[in-house]
Amino acid sequence: MRDLRIVFMGTPDFAVATLKALVDNRYDIVGVITAPDKPAGRGRKLNESAVKKYAKANNLNILQPTNLKSESFLEELKALKANLQIVVAFRMLPKVVWQMPEYGTFNLHASLLPNYRGAAPINWALINGETKTGVSTFFIDEKIDTGEMILQEEIAIEPEENAGSLHDKLMHIGSRLVQRTVSLIEHGDVKTTPQVDTKDIKTAYKLNRDNCKINWNDSIDNIYNLIRGLSPYPAAWCTLINGADTLDIKIYTVEKEIDTHSRETGAVISTKNELKVAVSNGYIIIKDIKLPGKRTMDVSALLNGYSFEVNAKML
Repeated sequence: MRDLRIVFMGTPDFAVATLKALVDNRYDIVGVITAPDKPAGRGRKLNESAVKKYAKANNLNILQPTNLKSESFLEELKALKANLQIVVAFRMLPKVVWQMPEYGTFNLHASLLPNYRGAAPINWALINGETKTGVSTFFIDEKIDTGEMILQEEIAIEPEENAGSLHDKLMHIGSRLVQRTVSLIEHGDVKTTPQVDTKDIKTAYKLNRDNCKINWNDSIDNIYNLIRGLSPYPAAWCTLINGADTLDIKIYTVEKEIDTHSRETGAVISTKNELKVAVSNGYIIIKDIKLPGKRTMDVSALLNGYSFEVNAKML
């Protein structure tokens, strides 16, 4: 059996579950590489990544390079004498880094590769209305998420799942898949499978303001899937025209109501305890919403202090 010396690379909460599993299973983590601290909040106080906080609490050796190609970082990395590197939600690595350890560098990706390569696989699986997704481990190569596959595990996507709940499920399934992958490497039993590209592969594009905007002219299912696929972060948004107010709002939780009606698309219908938007084949019923400068609130709380004009509409 191989004696592993592991360098772990990751930044957000998603990566912490895997690092914790490796520590709990007493693997030798010789270094943890994570993003540099970033100023956050009104006071611009330096904010540590979730991985750094966990690594500090467990007395692990932490490196926070700004440049992964710098000579000083590469010397530090070589000095750790790692023979395996594990990457979970980090950034693209230069070849000089991923080819360094004897047993390679593998990545955990939150999709059923080759589908949803890229920055936001959890969000796009939901936005596109998938009924299943999963996690994959693969050895890193020169392109993004294209390397030879090691293991994969599939799960069903529930009809009311949102990005937050799916993130948490995949985080835990992923941590277990990494443990199984490490065990195969430890015992010299890894068998890899090349990823097969087809013309209908779906991509997990980086999320931006444009692709997070709700198009109320879209189908009711597509609108519903966009909102749950972006909830709770970064959140789907649109513009509300309400009398003299023109507000960019965020919508987090909705339900669908299939119905035939003659209302204009985007028309807002409000009662004492319900808020809904007319779409082509029914209504989107809003449950959780955020107005500019306000906290996220459920619609019943909003309707207590905010009124909608008869001709209010969403754009």
